Amino acid sequence: MKIVPRKPPTPFLIAVLLLGSSTALAHPGHDVSGLSAGLLHPFNGFDHLLAMVAVGLWAAQNGGRKIWLLPAAFMLLMAVGAKCALIYPFLPLIESGIAASVLVLGIVIALSLKLSARLSIAITALFGFFHGYAHGLEMFGAVEPEAYALGFLATTAALHLAGIMTGIATRVRCMRLPQALGTVIAASGVWLLSAI
Repeated sequence: MKIVPRKPPTPFLIAVLLLGSSTALAHPGHDVSGLSAGLLHPFNGFDHLLAMVAVGLWAAQNGGRKIWLLPAAFMLLMAVGAKCALIYPFLPLIESGIAASVLVLGIVIALSLKLSARLSIAITALFGFFHGYAHGLEMFGAVEPEAYALGFLATTAALHLAGIMTGIATRVRCMRLPQALGTVIAASGVWLLSAI
């Protein structure tokens, strides 16, 4: 009898990634030298990891055009935020905005909120800006900053996709899992806000 190894379910992979990420907030002092550092960076911050997966989960809950519009809005404004940080590195409350993104995205997932497309896009774009700005602050004096930015954008897209796939897969098998994950994400947002 041939034994075929099963692939672990996407929620399992997300849990492993969450447990394996550090709890540090965003974060000057990381290695920002090139593509590999950019690819790994979102895994170094619990806050980034949660928010990026949450965008995908929320997009899957909403379905339709929002399944690609929400991640696209987040990534576009993430790139804009990184560029803004390089031009004007003095905006206040960025860490609070990042922690709030985790809390708010967790709440909308836990409650399965389906807001208008414009409001949903505005929320995810704003949060993408905060995350991108934090990444941009780390790029001062970096070797190959463009490659680093490409790396963190690629990983962000992969985390969005992981959230989308989890949301779609659980629609059929376990409809309440995304809501449960949203509750955990929201609770993490409260903890992140209290740690600032």
